[in-house]
Amino acid sequence: MSYDAILFDCDGVLLDSEPLGCGALAQAITAAGFPMDRDEAARIFSGNGGDQSRGWMAQAGLDAEQVFAAADRMLFQMFDQHIPHIPGIERVLWDFDVAMAVCSNSSVRRLDRSIARTPLARRFGPHVYSAEHVARAKPAPDLAIFAAARLGVAPERAIFIDDNPHGILCARDAGCLAVGFIGPSEHREGHADRLLDAGAHHLVHGMDEFHTLLSDLSLPLFEKA
Repeated sequence: MSYDAILFDCDGVLLDSEPLGCGALAQAITAAGFPMDRDEAARIFSGNGGDQSRGWMAQAGLDAEQVFAAADRMLFQMFDQHIPHIPGIERVLWDFDVAMAVCSNSSVRRLDRSIARTPLARRFGPHVYSAEHVARAKPAPDLAIFAAARLGVAPERAIFIDDNPHGILCARDAGCLAVGFIGPSEHREGHADRLLDAGAHHLVHGMDEFHTLLSDLSLPLFEKA
């Protein structure tokens, strides 16, 4: 099988922003009267679509819109100071001559305040997609199918890399090659096993391993000047 596109999750794959996002959400939930630390927020919310997170908050008796607004204010202040990239991502983006898109469960607003403000955005052009662009967020396959169609490729000829089981399930159900990613800030015990249990075809630790995998899959390289 040859591959014509790579679909990237954003937080935790392109940007090393997962700890920032979970920390801001934990602070907002704690301020709303439900004590939570960053690790618990990561366990509950990482990779979720908005509807899933709102459902959890409703069960906890929290006003989801107020919590999200407070968390976004804190997170966007952090992004104004620094938007951290995953080490090695630039080499992956600019070495391989295939179509690329972002497929994130984050809101359009959050993507506009994060990935769209980095130099990485040039590689994706208009192909930065949120769960808000489709009927169902990950783990449903909608986002992968939508992005592949916008890129003009069949889903089975796309590689989908994600650091959460929701993304792996999305990729598998869409027919993509699913790659589970373990980033430098990943600290959840047993997370690699959860990605494999969700059906990841490959598991990589860091972007150097992902680059090696893409080379092994014979993805075409840009000609260097």
